[in-house]
Amino acid sequence: MSKHISTPLSGISRRQFLYYSALAASATALTGYAQPQPRRLSANDKLNIGAVGVSGKGASDIGCCASENIVALCDVDERAAASAHQRYPSATLYKDFRVMLEKEKSLDAVIVATPDHLHATIASMAMRLGKHVYCQKPLTQTIYEARLLRQLAGEYKVATQMGNQGSAEDGLRRAVEVVQAGFIGPVRQVYVWTNRPIWPQGMDRPAGEDPVPANLDWDLWLGPAAWRPFKLEQSATPVPETTSTGKGKGRPRRGIYHPFNWRGWQDFGTGALGDMACHTANMPFRALKLGFPVAVEAECSAINKESYPLKSKIRFEFPAREGQPPVTFWWFDGGNPLANSPYRHDGSSKPPKEATADVQEFLDKVPGSGCLLLGDKGTLFSPDDYGAQFFVKLKDEKEFLDGKSHQGVKAIPQTIPRNAFQGDSGDTRHHLEWIAACKGGQPGYSNFDIAAYLTEIILLGCVALRAGKKLEWDGPKMLATNAPEAAQFIRRQPRKGWEL
Repeated sequence: MSKHISTPLSGISRRQFLYYSALAASATALTGYAQPQPRRLSANDKLNIGAVGVSGKGASDIGCCASENIVALCDVDERAAASAHQRYPSATLYKDFRVMLEKEKSLDAVIVATPDHLHATIASMAMRLGKHVYCQKPLTQTIYEARLLRQLAGEYKVATQMGNQGSAEDGLRRAVEVVQAGFIGPVRQVYVWTNRPIWPQGMDRPAGEDPVPANLDWDLWLGPAAWRPFKLEQSATPVPETTSTGKGKGRPRRGIYHPFNWRGWQDFGTGALGDMACHTANMPFRALKLGFPVAVEAECSAINKESYPLKSKIRFEFPAREGQPPVTFWWFDGGNPLANSPYRHDGSSKPPKEATADVQEFLDKVPGSGCLLLGDKGTLFSPDDYGAQFFVKLKDEKEFLDGKSHQGVKAIPQTIPRNAFQGDSGDTRHHLEWIAACKGGQPGYSNFDIAAYLTEIILLGCVALRAGKKLEWDGPKMLATNAPEAAQFIRRQPRKGWEL
């Protein structure tokens, strides 16, 4: 056992640790205490926002909310926090989100943009304190956590939004209307594919350990995940890079886990499926009212107990529902060969040629990512990750036509309200919709009531990958009826002191 093992909250006393751990539940645990309520705001008031995870996507999330008061920034990496603080100098810096939530009494809302394994831990505490939450996709790392966050959002009456910003696009909402109007007929087959992963997968945990950088609190980064030693990339030789003066220098080795490659690890991320399906599967999930599948089966390259496979194919079987026939939903990942990676796989992973023949003819290629709905009357195809653009082709038509200009589509009435914040990027409009909901407006289009449902279904594919067998699924009970061994992947056992 390593000498570097520390308590779940390094740097504070046991009394403080117990206090912060109990804080989230304290408002409702004792009889007579009122449940925290969100502050009532008018449309002209500004939210007081705290952000947990402030680099990468976290930085852009904060930027999309810069019209409000950014009062607190929290990151376990002091370097990332310092960079964000330069942009928001009036915000208070924190390393531990629990300390932030305890001290910042004026917070109205929290942005969560950490690695996946921390999403539910942070979001659940924030909601129990009456804070509105914007959480990056996938909403959680496990099915149980998604179910919990959905329940808490309703119980505490907070405004929520998951960060699948394609939900803000008019094109996605129009595609949902077109499918639900029966324009392409009953849909029996759906194909969704992605070029992810663009990070290492398919590897075992590296041996040994490296010193933790002075700017990083590794124990807090691990959070509810089992403790493991910090590790840098395998190569001991600095990789040369060229400066603006043309002189070469060595750059520091990158982390095996932090700051980016955590997505490929089962303890921290959700692989290519969790990373992208909340985007690419969003439109068909809504359009077909998919609900719970009854069976899920995964095929993949070799998978171990540490990381997700280099490529996979997953089949979800959905039963008949609301007058719609059963549908088979296919997921493919591994479309990027990672040419510069030691974990290179053997090429793309896309739907069969017979399914994509019309796409191939239309674009002279099958793009690296896409979504295809095959109906009895025709086909709907979206060529991007967010569903912002779609094309349709009826059985008697020669080629795909843009969904905006197809005469038949024009006759279909609008039934879904559009995002009111036109003119900004889809990502900004997605955040602004959430901000409006925090101030008493309509719920965000990707609020946790629907986002948690979508996340549950997607993460079931991760469970099937890790279980290594076809799962017969009882959705309401969160139970693989033929695979009790899958329970450990449906609800994880968090590290002591990090229980939800």
